[in-house]
Amino acid sequence: MKQNMGEHILVTGGAGYIGSHTVVELITHGYRVSIIDNFNNSDRSVIDAIEKITGIRPNVHEFDVCNEIELNHFFKHHTDISAVIHFAAYKAVGESVAKPLKYYRNNINSLLNLTEQIEINKPSSFKGIVFSSSCTVYGQPDVLPVTEATPMKKAESPYGFTKQVCEELLLNNASNASYSSIALRYFNPIGAHSSALIGELPNGIPNNLVPFITQTAIGKRECLQVFGNDYETLDGSCIRDFIHVVDLAKAHVSAIKRLIQQETKQAFEVFNIGTGKGNSVLEVIHAFEKVSTQKLNYKIVGRRAGDIEKIYADTSRANQELGWKAESSLEEAMLSAWRWEQHLQSR
Repeated sequence: MKQNMGEHILVTGGAGYIGSHTVVELITHGYRVSIIDNFNNSDRSVIDAIEKITGIRPNVHEFDVCNEIELNHFFKHHTDISAVIHFAAYKAVGESVAKPLKYYRNNINSLLNLTEQIEINKPSSFKGIVFSSSCTVYGQPDVLPVTEATPMKKAESPYGFTKQVCEELLLNNASNASYSSIALRYFNPIGAHSSALIGELPNGIPNNLVPFITQTAIGKRECLQVFGNDYETLDGSCIRDFIHVVDLAKAHVSAIKRLIQQETKQAFEVFNIGTGKGNSVLEVIHAFEKVSTQKLNYKIVGRRAGDIEKIYADTSRANQELGWKAESSLEEAMLSAWRWEQHLQSR
C-alpha cells in the first residue's frame, strides 16, 4: 500500500520499542513517516509488523544518526521533513554505569549531529524536534510528584546525565533556531500493542523490569531479581510511574501536532509523560501474576547502582497543554506485555 500524504515526519530509532509504537500512531493519524535506524538494538522484522498493523510501510534508512555524511545526505534528499522525533539513543541505566563513554558518545553526539544537519540543510517546511527525554533528569527528587518545574539534581546515572545535557543543548539552541523543540520526559514505558505484533524486544538479557517478568514467566529466564527491599517505600521496593507504551506513543502525536500547528508557547518546552501514579516493583509483579495467572519465580537481591528510590509524575501540564492523558491501567499494560511474550514464543 502506498504511503499516505500527510506531513512528513522523520523518526530516528523508529524500529525500537517506543519508536515503533509511535510510528504506528503517526501513520494511523495520517502522517507520512521515514525511519532512520541502525538496528543495533532493534529487529528488522518490526518494519514488517508496522506494515501489517497499519497497511502502510514506512520508508526506512539504515544508518547511524551519529554519521554526519549519511545524515547530511538524507536531509539533502528529503527537503519536505516537517518535524523529527528523536529516539535514537542507548537507554539502559545499569549499562550506562558500566559503560559511561558509550552513552556520552552516542546519546549526546546523535542529537548534536541531528540539530547541526537540520541547521545546515534548513528543510523549508521544518517546524521542530520532539526529543525523547526521561524522568531520570530529575535525579532523586525531594518532593513527589515531580512537575516540570522540579529542579534537576545530579543525575544518578550517565544515562540520566546524557538526557540532562541533551535538554540543555535544545534549550541553548532554541534562541538561534527557526523552529521549536519539545522534550517529553518519559516515566517507565511498559506493555505492547494490542495486536501483539510489536512490543519490547530486548537483545540478550533484558535491562527493564517487564520483559524480564514475561521472559521469566514463559521460561526463558530462571529467576527474576528484585533489586532491593529496604527502600523507604511501603513494601521496600522501588517505586516508578509505569505507563502503557501506546499511551506514550500517543503523546508524541500530540506533541507533533503542537509543533506543526505552531502552538508552542516557548521555543523549548518540556512535558512529563506518565500516569501520575507510582507503583512498586512488587506491585507490578503481583499485577502480572493476577492477569496472567502465572506464579513468578523471583528473589530479592541487593540494590542496583544508579537506581532512584521513588519517582512519579505530575502530568497536569501535558493533560492541559497537549490535550493528552494516559488511559490504560497497570493490569492492561501487563496483560498486553504477556500476550506479546506469548506471540514471540509462537513465532
